[in-house]
Amino acid sequence: MTNRSMEQSDDDAGVESLSAITLATHDMPRAVGFYEALGFRIVYGGANEAFTSFAFGSSFLNLTSETHDPIRFWGRVIIYVSDVDAFYRKALAHGIEPQFAPRDAPWNERYFHLTDPDGHELSFARPL
Repeated sequence: MTNRSMEQSDDDAGVESLSAITLATHDMPRAVGFYEALGFRIVYGGANEAFTSFAFGSSFLNLTSETHDPIRFWGRVIIYVSDVDAFYRKALAHGIEPQFAPRDAPWNERYFHLTDPDGHELSFARPL
């Protein structure tokens, strides 16, 4: 058995779950009220904050304040993968250029971002 065959193949780097969706809003108090009315529970931020996070089952719905008109930041899809570095190499192997190499974040995730052909930002992550 070679060392390579004993290691996990980059082809084994699969999508596991959706971690969070981040949406932009012009009116944080209104948006927070809307999601609270639907039963979402705030776990970070609030009506008077620039960023708010709600528990969404085992995932999160995040809101970020956007003051520009029209809203330019549509949001970000954060997708948990089994191996961030292997998924990064897979993207590169398919000619996809991520915005930056995988890094560890202060919120205890390893992640990198890329943009799809329509300009939607995707974050591929894994809890540390």
